[in-house]
Amino acid sequence: MEPSALHFCVNGRGVIEKNADPETMLLPYLRRNLRLTGTKYSCGGGGCGACTVMISRYDPRTGKIRHYPANACLTPLCSLHGAAVTTVEGVGSTKTRLHPVQERIAKGHGTQCGFCTPGMVMSLYALLRNHPQPSEEQLADALAGNLCRCTGYRPILDVGRTFCKTSGCCQSKENGVCCLDQGVHGVPEAEEGVRTSPELFSEEEFVPLDPTQELIFPPELMILAEKQPQKPRVFTGDRMTWISPVTLKDLLEAKSKYPQAPVVMGNTSVGPEMKFKGIFHPVLISPDGIEELSVMKHGCNGLTLGAGLSLAQVQDVLADVVQQLPEEKTQVFRALLKQLRTLAGSQIRNMASLGGHIVSRHPDSDLNPLLAAGICTLHVLSKEGARQILLDEHFLSRSPSADLKPQEILLSVTIPYSRKWEFVSAFRQAQRKRNAQAIVNVGMRVFFGDGDGVITELSILYGGVGPATICARDTCRKLIGRHWTEEMLDEACRLVLGEVAIPSTAPGGRVEFRRTLLVSFLFRFYLEVSQGLSRMDPGRYPSLAGKYESAVEDLHPGHHWRTSKHQNVDPKQLPQDPIGRPIMHLSGIKHASGEAVYCDDMPAVDQELSLAFVTSSRAHAAIVSIDLSEALSLPGVVDIVTAKHLGDANSFAQETLLATDKVLCVGHLVCAVIADSEVQAKQAAEKVRIVYQDLEPLILTIEEAIQHNSFFESERKLESGDVEEAFLMADQVLEGEVHMGGQEHFYMETQSMLAVPKGEDEEMDVYVSTQFPKYIQDIVASTLKLPANKVMCHVRRVGGAFGGKVGKTGIMAAVTAFAAHKHGRAVRCILERGEDMLITGGRHPYLGKYKVGFLNDGRIVALDMEHYNNAGSSLDESLLVLENGLLKMENAYKLPSLRCRGRVCRTNLPSNTALRGFGFPQTGLITESCITAVAAKCGLAPEEVREVNMYQGTDHTPYGQEINTEGLARCWSECKAKAAFSLRRAAVDRFNAGSPWKKRGLAMVPLKYPVGLGNVAMGQASALVHIYLDGSVLVTHGGIEMGQGVHTKMIQVVSRELKMPMANIHLRGTSTETVPNANISGGSVVADLNGLAVKDACQTLLKRLEPIISKNPQGTWKDWAQAAFDQSVSLSAIGYFRGYELNIDWEKGKGHPFEYCVYGAACSEVEIDCLTGNHKNIRTDIVMDVGHSINPALDLGQVEGAFIQGMGLYTSEELKYAPQGALHTRGPDQYKIPAICDVPAELHVSFLPPSKNSNTLYSSKGLGESGVFLGCSVLFAIWDAVSAARRERGLPGTLALSSPLTPEKIRMACEDGFTKMIPRDIPGSYVPWDVLV
Repeated sequence: MEPSALHFCVNGRGVIEKNADPETMLLPYLRRNLRLTGTKYSCGGGGCGACTVMISRYDPRTGKIRHYPANACLTPLCSLHGAAVTTVEGVGSTKTRLHPVQERIAKGHGTQCGFCTPGMVMSLYALLRNHPQPSEEQLADALAGNLCRCTGYRPILDVGRTFCKTSGCCQSKENGVCCLDQGVHGVPEAEEGVRTSPELFSEEEFVPLDPTQELIFPPELMILAEKQPQKPRVFTGDRMTWISPVTLKDLLEAKSKYPQAPVVMGNTSVGPEMKFKGIFHPVLISPDGIEELSVMKHGCNGLTLGAGLSLAQVQDVLADVVQQLPEEKTQVFRALLKQLRTLAGSQIRNMASLGGHIVSRHPDSDLNPLLAAGICTLHVLSKEGARQILLDEHFLSRSPSADLKPQEILLSVTIPYSRKWEFVSAFRQAQRKRNAQAIVNVGMRVFFGDGDGVITELSILYGGVGPATICARDTCRKLIGRHWTEEMLDEACRLVLGEVAIPSTAPGGRVEFRRTLLVSFLFRFYLEVSQGLSRMDPGRYPSLAGKYESAVEDLHPGHHWRTSKHQNVDPKQLPQDPIGRPIMHLSGIKHASGEAVYCDDMPAVDQELSLAFVTSSRAHAAIVSIDLSEALSLPGVVDIVTAKHLGDANSFAQETLLATDKVLCVGHLVCAVIADSEVQAKQAAEKVRIVYQDLEPLILTIEEAIQHNSFFESERKLESGDVEEAFLMADQVLEGEVHMGGQEHFYMETQSMLAVPKGEDEEMDVYVSTQFPKYIQDIVASTLKLPANKVMCHVRRVGGAFGGKVGKTGIMAAVTAFAAHKHGRAVRCILERGEDMLITGGRHPYLGKYKVGFLNDGRIVALDMEHYNNAGSSLDESLLVLENGLLKMENAYKLPSLRCRGRVCRTNLPSNTALRGFGFPQTGLITESCITAVAAKCGLAPEEVREVNMYQGTDHTPYGQEINTEGLARCWSECKAKAAFSLRRAAVDRFNAGSPWKKRGLAMVPLKYPVGLGNVAMGQASALVHIYLDGSVLVTHGGIEMGQGVHTKMIQVVSRELKMPMANIHLRGTSTETVPNANISGGSVVADLNGLAVKDACQTLLKRLEPIISKNPQGTWKDWAQAAFDQSVSLSAIGYFRGYELNIDWEKGKGHPFEYCVYGAACSEVEIDCLTGNHKNIRTDIVMDVGHSINPALDLGQVEGAFIQGMGLYTSEELKYAPQGALHTRGPDQYKIPAICDVPAELHVSFLPPSKNSNTLYSSKGLGESGVFLGCSVLFAIWDAVSAARRERGLPGTLALSSPLTPEKIRMACEDGFTKMIPRDIPGSYVPWDVLV
């Protein structure tokens, strides 16, 4: 077959690709070949939505056009023949016009770092193309496949709501009363009058959505589709052939010729397998527009659906069918719809086909257990003829007698109608409610032939519990003929646990949780069926009301209602003064249009090379040998850099760049492959052969480090008062420990760098996504043995960082620059998500041990504490994290006698580093856990114990610094009032009394977050301000824009100081060329410090120009600039701030390490499902003392984004390590950051009125990190709900608290008959899949 030409359109323009490579995905083609860099690479596996585009296809048979969102990273280029692709650039731009979606997401403050924004825009755009006035449910569904690490989603949802049919209200008339009439949950607001401050954006100003103005489907593609030649298209690459049959006959012919070739529709299964598991297929068959694969017909026994229908199309068909047919016939359809709503994101559902999902037979498939339980039939076809296969456990376990033959294709699936007295249910439990693979799922069906309650047929199939979907066939057989009673349920549970065995070493871990879910789901099925029987024949079957009703109800959906109360601008302030106003992020429009340039968006430099790292596969081993020969022999490979090449430049400060004779963790950088392309570099990296010899001991956990005395540095200690004496005064003494897991930064833009040698004087320009350009400059200069003045580091913007783009970034940039210097060619290195998570480390896991002495009223008189953090294999910033955690550990409490010691543990994990909050989210949680334990022991509410121990007025910290805590008291009392805490506490208790299986919890947590860097030098900052002769201004400073809006705030500062419109001021980016020796951007002080330097520069200029301005007060800046030039007055000024006067003496444990404190309080209410461990955030109220906000829109974004990130830290983000030290969780498939579905249904954030602090920039406070800790209010609310369940069940004592509180921990803490009946494994008798580090 001769190669075909690929015809498709991108943004309305035709593309003809004569040499389409079957291995090329749409994403790299858009970015490299078409230079459309708005579509971003973030995970490469369809899990984050950053690469979302809209694909439109025309069906000549129906004359209809289908628009749908798709992940460009998984869409093969060859699959696009005849399709129209729309990217963010095609939606709108600053050069043409902005689309309403782009305008609103920018002006509605829905962008921070902006890296996820093009994907968000495209998901919203595709939604609006299909539903110009969507419902809120459709909005949430459209965004479920998009992740954002910065915003906390609230502003994105608010923007989306402006397109919805109704807006502003919860849309739920509970008891016939609207939420806006009744306050929250029927609880009136504490403050009458104004609910919110002036809006952060004005809906009236938005351009209306006009569906008639959208891009039309290209007419040439319609003609192409109408006149399509009926012969297969063939595309051939270096290694792979792609065949696209367009008739059923050709498809069968191709499958007969290439029986081992997989049939690919959406590439959502084959694609990730090829990318992440290295499975290679020389031939792929991709049917295109074959009518027989898209059938939808009702037969007398069931509904037949074509195997080529996408899951989204199946969802639409089923939604129509359940509306048309009587309920008793649609049991399977309804259960399928329930599973489809939470399966993956909208992008994947629109790409994945029904047939592909079935034939892939993933062990955790959500649909296959249900289709098998529903006795579905598969219609398969080959050149030999047609036959039918039962979709049952034999097919799902790939039994040869029940499987497709290699030359057969799946044509369609028949799903039978259900019968009267037949009940079908499906359940799933995942780490996150949506867009997360199931931990366990199940499809269940029971049929009572005559409605007499005797089981005639029973099917139970589980997913996620073994290498294939498992049927509990023996259990079902033994239960036939039994009555549907509790005795039957008890026996069913015992039988299932005996038949469906999950071994203690099972991949995926969570073994006891999974065993518990087997029977918990069975119980829920029993109840759902009982409920159905009761509805059909109430006389024979009693109602569930009371005892069991709550077990089958869904978690509280919540009214989606959000308010924010920020600060009003002083009426006396000049209207043109932007300080205190909600100014849009400087790059917001560019984020939304895809025009904002990130490191990897920079055009390729002539003769540019790519670099890929080779990392260690062992955690602690000697390197016996490295064989580079096979890798070097591959085409396109230029060089491989090892530690030998670097020589004595292989170390910098305490860090080694590349491993020399041994490796200290899985992910340790060993060498770097340099090749002509990224693909060639990665392929060669896999061919580097390293022989290791394992070394002892292998230390992974904190406990192992303590046991082996494996620590960095000496102990750090903080002490105040006489602890031993104070313990003698206590009424009670309690001891406990808290373990807290780590956290991945999960910045949306992975580590990215481009080193460009200038050719002259050995100069090197390094473009890096980093928070610390000076460090990059220093480490690169050291590695190249050049003075720093020859190396310049440039940063335009960073796509999220959170502390993770400093140390390891520097090491990788140094190796990249070394390769560029050696070969005299530019070298680019962009990490894939899995590599990034493996190499870079994250937040430190912590172990806290405490001994607390307290009085019976809850007052703490003595506290003795030990902190251990898991640093990993090198020191990095671990000691600073430990020190910072110690200095902030008391949080909001006056602890008169305190001793706290901390150690940094050296282990064989990738080195952990700074992450937003820098130690405090861990140590603060340990202290709050201690408070909760004291409260339980005293029989008091935790909030009472918090109040009685809280700082009052002006007081001193354990290290002797004086602080004024008025703001703390105000935040606490205002949060309590706004949240109507007492009323809701009573409401929660009432709910819990009547609900055995769903429990609610309410918790309120205070916050004292000291801000400062501990010494003067770390706080110095510089800025450069130029005034040009046309009156425009260019400002440069040392801060990095990584989403927090620092550049926007700096322009606000210049505007105020020079009394100049913001439109006249420009900021290009950060560079060591313009501002030297700048400190790291972090620690919540970037705007503070750089703003004071910018202000200083502006005041210097004003002082110089004052005589000129006073002579011509009515003049313009253009007039004044020209006059100054004519009089030889310099129009350029350097601004400088030397840093706050801060210090700490660790020998004495005394000092003044912080400049001020951010105060706050958060109250959260949750509902948990005791059967599954699910939880729902019903409502969160946050009150913050932010000083005098420079930009309330940006500050609100920081508080909300930090809170949601903290909520993830404490509830869903779980890093899993193998016992040999390898990280299991290497992408969004395994590691779950919060998604849209996790945002509290109600979120109310308010700022206290402005307070003065003379030393800071306009009395503002840095808010970047403090809000993370408030996420633990959700953890303690969950714990409150769990405690209610345990009390009701008469369970003894309090359970040790640990973080994150995942569904697994929630379920296993709510002990009941089901957790007691599962088989338990004896620790130490087996090697688990993962270890707690």
